Amino acid sequence: MQFDGIYTPLITPHGADGQIQHDALAAQIETLIDAGVHGLINGGSTGEYYAQSMEERLELAAFVKDVIGDRVPLIIGTVAIRLPDSITMAEHAARIGAAALLVGTPPYAVPTERENALNTLAIDRAADLPIMLYNYPGRMGVEMGEEFLDRVGRSRNICAIKESSGDINRVHLLARDYPHIQMSCGMDDQALEFFAWGARSWVCAGSNFLPREHIALWRACTREGDFDKGRRIMSAMMPLMRVLEQGGKFIQCVKHGCEMMGNHAGPPRPPLRPLTKDDKRELEQVVRVLKRTVAEIEATSQVRAAE
Repeated sequence: MQFDGIYTPLITPHGADGQIQHDALAAQIETLIDAGVHGLINGGSTGEYYAQSMEERLELAAFVKDVIGDRVPLIIGTVAIRLPDSITMAEHAARIGAAALLVGTPPYAVPTERENALNTLAIDRAADLPIMLYNYPGRMGVEMGEEFLDRVGRSRNICAIKESSGDINRVHLLARDYPHIQMSCGMDDQALEFFAWGARSWVCAGSNFLPREHIALWRACTREGDFDKGRRIMSAMMPLMRVLEQGGKFIQCVKHGCEMMGNHAGPPRPPLRPLTKDDKRELEQVVRVLKRTVAEIEATSQVRAAE
């Protein structure tokens, strides 16, 4: 499977009581497909999978697939502390017709690279679907290092890796030594560098509420080959990336961003809490400036192209 484009890890909208709001999720999916995103991910950390029961995770995956149909690829997240739960998610993804799996390190366990590889390969065997690995040592405690990549890379299903370590040297390593594993940007403030090193896809939570702006950066770098334009767009997006990452309020910011765009998102589930009024105002100001600036860059580019 070729991963090419913007892949949005879906939020999970909630009511005030914390219950999942399916109508709001369907509306969010329609907004993203209409905006032109290239694929959707259900069951990622942006979707708060860690605060859901297995029954909820299975039901949500099937619901999202029903809404999407075959319009864009659906990738199902399988991360869980217990391997049997990850296998259950993988088997379910195959049954409902998902296009691929997102497979990360089981959190808290801190496995060795060999143990982590065997865990991944067991999930692979359970579904026999294309896999995007998810390297996020900041949350999982360990990195998918070279021993891990050498072991799992023998499987024909290991197609890509969402690289979220934040270590730019990992980008160099993947591009140089593992070209058969597609590199996908998983660290938003390094998107330009990922594209310069050959990445063709970007898994970006911010595209939940700014899909066209994220697509604009991806298109400038991967389709137009215009890194000067890409740098201008990236510069406009950097304040947003700083706000999203500050103070551990990433999911809350993404959900409020969806509310700003007119889609109900609701509060996160505990232990997370909604943004304060000051947090909301800061995000709203940053988004207003970003949208205006990117629109101006796009308009200027179109004028130059027409000359």
